[in-house]
Amino acid sequence: MSSKIPITDISDSALSKKTSKPETIELYASRKKIYVREIKGFFQRFRNLSLSALLLMYFGLCWVTVNSEPLIHFDLPARKFTLFGTVFWPQDFTLLAIALIICAFGLFFITSLFGRVWCGYSCPQTVWSFMFMWLEERIEGSRNQRIKLDKQSVSKQKIIKKTLKHISWLLLAFATGMTFVGYFYPIRELTSDLFTLSISSGATLFWIAFFTLATYINAGWMREQVCLHMCPYARFQSVMFNQDTLIIGYDYNRGEPRGSRSKKAKTDLGDCVDCNVCVQVCPTGIDIRDGLQYECIGCALCIDACDSIMTQMNYPKGLIRYASEKELKGETKQTKLNIRTIGYGLTLAASMITFFIALQQRPLVELDVLRDRGSLYQVSGMGMIENNYELKIINKRKIEDQFSVHLSGIEGELNVPDIILVGPGEVRSVPLSISVNPDKLLNSTEEISFEVRSKTYTDSIASSDSRFLGPVNR
Repeated sequence: MSSKIPITDISDSALSKKTSKPETIELYASRKKIYVREIKGFFQRFRNLSLSALLLMYFGLCWVTVNSEPLIHFDLPARKFTLFGTVFWPQDFTLLAIALIICAFGLFFITSLFGRVWCGYSCPQTVWSFMFMWLEERIEGSRNQRIKLDKQSVSKQKIIKKTLKHISWLLLAFATGMTFVGYFYPIRELTSDLFTLSISSGATLFWIAFFTLATYINAGWMREQVCLHMCPYARFQSVMFNQDTLIIGYDYNRGEPRGSRSKKAKTDLGDCVDCNVCVQVCPTGIDIRDGLQYECIGCALCIDACDSIMTQMNYPKGLIRYASEKELKGETKQTKLNIRTIGYGLTLAASMITFFIALQQRPLVELDVLRDRGSLYQVSGMGMIENNYELKIINKRKIEDQFSVHLSGIEGELNVPDIILVGPGEVRSVPLSISVNPDKLLNSTEEISFEVRSKTYTDSIASSDSRFLGPVNR
């Protein structure tokens, strides 16, 4: 099926001509490879610092242990999540929901004030894309050298450079995938098991391969396509922007009309020398001089590029700079926050307060009771009515604790150890039974309550309700 629609010009000027040729336009534009030019400057140095810090945390935190326990560990089989020494369980799902709300409104609040700084300085896609581009520049050379290399016919030098580039990409992608899995499978054990070929879990190998391939494709091959067509943030950012939002913009009044000239030439042209360096350094391939575009990720490479040219021409810096739309139009800078930004900020503050209150009030001991559903009740040799249960005691503290079990709601004998030891961050399952004299059963179903009490901490008490079933008394 053709991707072109024939278009015929039916304007008066066209109809006046004896011959009219149909014009065609492309519905789907094929991707043009972007050759990003390397540039140095203030914002590039700042990004290098931020990316280095993020990479250090990503690759380093999984190796940190406290008391022989990983600092961050998501133990899915045990449904136990350790974050900076604090153990969380599925029962703490509310905290996770609040944390996600904080992240969302934190992003909204920062975006409404400073634009897409997240995309430019912190987004994983940006971080890994810049690392892959750095490897590409070190192996294949500068922007012009890479363009020439791709245009060359197949040669030994080209094969060697391309092979080395993809090997370096795959090694970095593999390190990324293994590190990610290392937050779920302790990295020290994973490294040892992987390089001694003693991993028995096929799922572990699958996820390492999956994240290796995903990193290699997204950061090596797709790059800006992820930002332009896969990331939803580029689409809904306009909802958070207003004319006072800080964006990267081109000062049209100062730069136009643009044109090339020598340093000493006197001209009526604007400050833009039309060198196109701002376009050559853009990782998404846009021209910032065309105005605000959703493709702009706010990386500020065009600012560093333009400032370097302005310095060479002895012109003031800032032709391309961080500014609001009102500033770029020559209007007075507004410092007043709009209602949308205030709303984001208040919601963010409320979410953070709620999170810290919930975290402080989080119970450090929890109890779950599961009744044996295999039978309604049993009759012992002594004629006692018995029900079986399983207690699950969750100790969220970092030290081992001792617990005792107490029963209320019914008069009966509780068959359970006097002292139950539960390790730090452990879920201890304890089977028990309750024996009741049938003469003391007033109903076939009695509401009962279990309670566990710590022997170490007087405030560590947890309870859970259940039912005791017996025969129908007539």
